[in-house]
Amino acid sequence: MKSEIPSSLVRYVEQHILPRYAAFDPAHRIDHARHVIRESLRLAAHYPVDAAMVYAIAAYHDIGLCEGREQHHLASGSLLMADERLPEWFTPEQLHAMREAVEDHRASNRHAPRSLYGKIVAEADRLIDPHITLLRTVQYGLSHCPELDREGQYARFRAHLTSKYAEGGYLRLWIPESDNAAHLTELRTLIADETRLRRAFNELYDLEERK
Repeated sequence: MKSEIPSSLVRYVEQHILPRYAAFDPAHRIDHARHVIRESLRLAAHYPVDAAMVYAIAAYHDIGLCEGREQHHLASGSLLMADERLPEWFTPEQLHAMREAVEDHRASNRHAPRSLYGKIVAEADRLIDPHITLLRTVQYGLSHCPELDREGQYARFRAHLTSKYAEGGYLRLWIPESDNAAHLTELRTLIADETRLRRAFNELYDLEERK
């Protein structure tokens, strides 16, 4: 990984970009953004990429959620390009590559990321930890589909996990240095076991309902 991350860029992101995540659903708040930053930089250490670009891409990757979930990856790229402060640290060519990487991070995209930067942030964003993945799926359902009862929430929970993470699901992994492959195998085993999956859902659902 090449170059250092300017302290002035870090201050700007910490003061003006990361606080935006506080307004999003529980699965996409500041802790998620910080995780994606940390994991992106960890993965980037294996490759000849620019550290400051990796940092900024990760920090901006979900800010488009302010315009809705469906096209948030495109909105995030537009907001990155519209940020008048970023040219202080990046060339137009770098900003174009950063926009593409942000647009390409979404797991449901039909095309592979167009650059190594896109693959790094996409992989970092996967966060395939079985417990955290299940928890955030429950949290998302409660936040975005509050009209559903327990059975409706479970049906949504199971359908989402199956379509994204199960064998044949749309999730793709890109960076071999990530821990995601082993965690995905573990998660797939859990999804295939209806009894364990339902028990895990009930525990997490009850926990969230008590908050």
